[in-house]
Amino acid sequence: MSHAPTFQDIIDAKSRITPFINQTPFLSCPPLNDLIGANVFVKAECLQPRGAFKIRGATNAILKRKDEAIAKGVIAFSSGNHAQGVALACKRIGAKATIIVPHDAPTIKLENAKQDGAQIIFYNRQTESREEIGADLQAKTGAILVPPYDHEDVIAGQGAIGLEIAGFANQKEIEFDYVITPASGGGLASGIALALEKLSPKTKMLIAEPLHHERLKNSLENGARIENAKGLPLSIQDALMSPTCGELTFPILYRNGAKAFGVKDDDCLKAIKFAFENLQIIIEPGGAAALALAIFGEIDLKGKNICIIASGGNIDADLFYKAIK
Repeated sequence: MSHAPTFQDIIDAKSRITPFINQTPFLSCPPLNDLIGANVFVKAECLQPRGAFKIRGATNAILKRKDEAIAKGVIAFSSGNHAQGVALACKRIGAKATIIVPHDAPTIKLENAKQDGAQIIFYNRQTESREEIGADLQAKTGAILVPPYDHEDVIAGQGAIGLEIAGFANQKEIEFDYVITPASGGGLASGIALALEKLSPKTKMLIAEPLHHERLKNSLENGARIENAKGLPLSIQDALMSPTCGELTFPILYRNGAKAFGVKDDDCLKAIKFAFENLQIIIEPGGAAALALAIFGEIDLKGKNICIIASGGNIDADLFYKAIK
């Protein structure tokens, strides 16, 4: 188990990954401001290489152990976006990537990872443990394991977004009241929280996760990590389906007073349509969860300064068509 990252780890990650990532924009949207009654900016991480913020943490973790990655290869488990980030980071340095993926992962995410040379191993998320499969493979090959969220280098890489949020707020001469982000295991949310704890301590984290899969809501309310029950109905928010939040991510979010909320799949589809029509961006269901929470959630955001993370844009064409239709 790695240890919790520090603020300095985030600073170091930012300089390490900057040549490999896009400086994603903060989009302002008058119809969204009117709808919520707030001053809102959408951080379009869906515009990263391979369409998601995950490129940040994956690149940081792999570059930090570059020689080892090239010599022994890299293993990751993911429903798709982290897989793509790992595959692309490995391709850039000439390392072999093996990705353990649930058999119901969206095709677009798998195709991109395959194009970047990754080997894909499927598992059943209802009956098998990706962690166990990964540990077995690692024992056999000696490859380095880059988990999707519960790792100091991954969290630090995602935390670079928090530095960008604080820098943007400074530039605009505002202070964000809330950052609204989707979460699965909490790597993105905890990385941002860790950066803002230092740079903008009054900013609070609001977290969107799939309805009926609220592992963070239950954990934060109980003060301890709680795992989702097995066999829950699947959600179209495939990127947000981790059974539990991380050992490293949870304490960061808990001490920062983060609050989490369940979001309906239908509201994510409506948010995808809204983003396409008003922000001119394409977001996937999990990537739309924070926007859905801001628009449809029962939270009073009136008069507040808000940053919403549009975390990923890898959506299959049929589902996108359903959303905009």
